[in-house]
Amino acid sequence: MLIRYKKNFEKIAMGLLSFMPNEKDLKVLQSTMKKYETDPEWQLFLWKAEDTTITGLIGVRMLEDQVEVHHISVNPSHRHEGIGKNMLHSLKGIFEGKKIYPTDFTVPFFEKCNFHNDDESSEE
Repeated sequence: MLIRYKKNFEKIAMGLLSFMPNEKDLKVLQSTMKKYETDPEWQLFLWKAEDTTITGLIGVRMLEDQVEVHHISVNPSHRHEGIGKNMLHSLKGIFEGKKIYPTDFTVPFFEKCNFHNDDESSEE
């Protein structure tokens, strides 16, 4: 399930974000975290497995009638389990009525998941 980021999850969130190619540099990573912590347009969510382990993260920017997905990361040891796809569908439930769009950087992941705003039952 998706949970909202809280400061006490900072190290876990930074670790997950660091798996993203554009977040490898520590200064860039710290800047991204600051944005999620201070700017209300930017929201970060963590994926918590049933055993309470945090295995993924999704970061969005809120616009008027849409949500832009800027970051998607899954712990490498939990990849190919459908966590990323589940995060997208959970996000859709949280922001009901808003369209969820990728950025240029997250388009390949949306395509891999076959995720569409108008189709709740997207197939892989």
